[in-house]
Amino acid sequence: MDLSVIMERLDHIEKMIRTNKNVLNMEEAVEYTGLSRSFLYKLTAKGEIPFSKPRGKLIFFSKEKLDQWLLSNEHKSSRELNSEAVEYSFRRKRF
Repeated sequence: MDLSVIMERLDHIEKMIRTNKNVLNMEEAVEYTGLSRSFLYKLTAKGEIPFSKPRGKLIFFSKEKLDQWLLSNEHKSSRELNSEAVEYSFRRKRF
């Protein structure tokens, strides 16, 4: 196996280990979300993403709250919408 492939896999494993905790610092949140550091800073400045700033300096993120935020604007698939429409039609059907 090529050394660069091994190093890439090792780097990936290290990132996974670092983000396997409940509270993430800015760098870990960047790695975890895949968002750029500057965009994450903009989101915190606008108050659009949940974060903590103890003692007013370092920014921390709850992994659970990040997950909720990342999944907050969910769009249903066509299959889910069709299924809900059929269920609604059967419930509303008058005899």
